[in-house]
Amino acid sequence: MPEIASEPTIHLFLLVANRLLRESLNRLCRKRGDLQVVGQSGCEGDPIPRLLESRCDVVALDFLDARFLSSLTCRSHRESVEIKTVLLGMEDEPQAFLEAVHAGALGYLLRDASANDVIAAIRAVFKREAVCPPRLCAALFERFVQIPYGRQKCGAEPRLELTLRQQQLVSLVAKGLTNKEVAAQLNLSEFTVRNHLHRIMKQIDAGSRQEVVRVIFDHAPMGSPEEKHRSVGHSAEASPIRFFPQTSQTHTR
Repeated sequence: MPEIASEPTIHLFLLVANRLLRESLNRLCRKRGDLQVVGQSGCEGDPIPRLLESRCDVVALDFLDARFLSSLTCRSHRESVEIKTVLLGMEDEPQAFLEAVHAGALGYLLRDASANDVIAAIRAVFKREAVCPPRLCAALFERFVQIPYGRQKCGAEPRLELTLRQQQLVSLVAKGLTNKEVAAQLNLSEFTVRNHLHRIMKQIDAGSRQEVVRVIFDHAPMGSPEEKHRSVGHSAEASPIRFFPQTSQTHTR
């Protein structure tokens, strides 16, 4: 029997390559009164326009593509839309987890997550609560400890001495353009664009294209405050972290 909705309706998009999993998740979510599936598809073509058009709150994915996640974040901010992401069926690999976090994912569930875990993660991510296994969360602490202490202080600022060309490049990345598209816009080779991004990431200690855009626009805005806001949106808020056990029951309501 469907649950009685007592919370705001969560508009969910299922961007799941595995058709069987996608259909199972659709049936599962439709039994929950607070979940509304507003769209579903595989990974063919460019799914970002479909996601933006659906006005979904949360998108569930069964694949990890850091470039896609970063592009989705930048383009949704540009459209003044906040789409939170939860990754399903992921590997128990700290490096993959850190890559997902850098790219903007709020939820990261392993292959052994139960149906109840998935529903709970969607609800948590909707509330801006981070969801991940405890062991992988420890990787975040370990990565933070590796950062030089001076950079952890509140007053520490990254060096933002960018050339005009680098500023132009970051502006295009903020619009969601790929390296190839940026290269075409600036009449550069794709190799040169990658080198520029690599140097910028190293200079400001950023782990992803998304983080480059956020840091640059937060500390050295290129253009008016209104343009800055449209490009990268609000600064990320601190999110509570919710842990799921490594093994969980498969019983569903």
